[in-house]
Amino acid sequence: MKKATMLLLSMFTLVLILAACGKETGNNAQSSASTNASATASSDSGSSDKVKVAVILKTLNSPFWAAMRDGIEADAAAKGYDVDIFAAQDETDLAGQVKIFEDVLSKDYDGIAVAPLTPVNLIPSVVEANKKGLNVVNIDEKIDMGELKNAGGYVLAFATSDNVAIGEMGAKAIVDALGAEGGEVAIVEGKAGNASGESRKEGAEKGFASASQIKLVDSQPADWDRQKALDVAANLLQRYPNLKGIYAANDTMALGAQQAVENAGKAGKVFVVGTDGDQEAQDSVAAGGMYATVAQDPANIGVSSVNKLIEAIQAKKQGSVDSEPETLLIDAKLIKK
Repeated sequence: MKKATMLLLSMFTLVLILAACGKETGNNAQSSASTNASATASSDSGSSDKVKVAVILKTLNSPFWAAMRDGIEADAAAKGYDVDIFAAQDETDLAGQVKIFEDVLSKDYDGIAVAPLTPVNLIPSVVEANKKGLNVVNIDEKIDMGELKNAGGYVLAFATSDNVAIGEMGAKAIVDALGAEGGEVAIVEGKAGNASGESRKEGAEKGFASASQIKLVDSQPADWDRQKALDVAANLLQRYPNLKGIYAANDTMALGAQQAVENAGKAGKVFVVGTDGDQEAQDSVAAGGMYATVAQDPANIGVSSVNKLIEAIQAKKQGSVDSEPETLLIDAKLIKK
């Protein structure tokens, strides 16, 4: 009996020892998990000091905007800031761009750079961003600053090329090509009401008007679309058989116009000048197709706007309804064969 009692006591002691060991192991596991969570939280906290910005472009279905995206991403990789780049499906997707902005506002971005599809479609969104204390920089397509101010909103800066000067440069290239003889010319516009397109049209009209030997016979929109531009240019060539020059407000349309010229058997007889400096347009110029393109620097436009945004975020600079946005002008150049 005594031996049995001793055996039971020994077994009970062993159970207590094992239970204690198990409890200690569990505590160690919990401690380890807490350490890992703390390390993650510490890492996340460290990364939160990194500036994070959102960029909303018009579309990525154009070499111009794709080049801007690539430039911004390369700059972000080199300088160590976080950037997410969004874009509407195309340049008619007004509701889609508004939805993108709404989604951005629901996330933890420090600031937003935006190229609106029209001068007014994102004004309510910018006002909401201002209310949340977010800095906003305007890219390329200028927001209607009067309407924005009336709505109680503002942007810190506006980065672009001088689109009036770009249109004038393109038109004068045609004037120079035609020389003293001059002739009839036409303009293929962008989308009606689009600020950058209207400015380029204005500049082209100014450039043509500066030469008395030049007659501007027509100006029609092609909505930044290549096929529409081909159709518009084909109609112009039929309606004006003596047409000698076409200025197009972007290279996508210029390439369509050049195709129309070639289809009409007038290659080398009608000078086509585009805008943006897209690679395909430069290749056409080099091959003797298009006469010239006015090359913007979309990568630098994008980078300049984002850098200005980051500068304001880091300096904790906040704009106001009464402050004028800083204008960042990026040079363009004429590319001929």
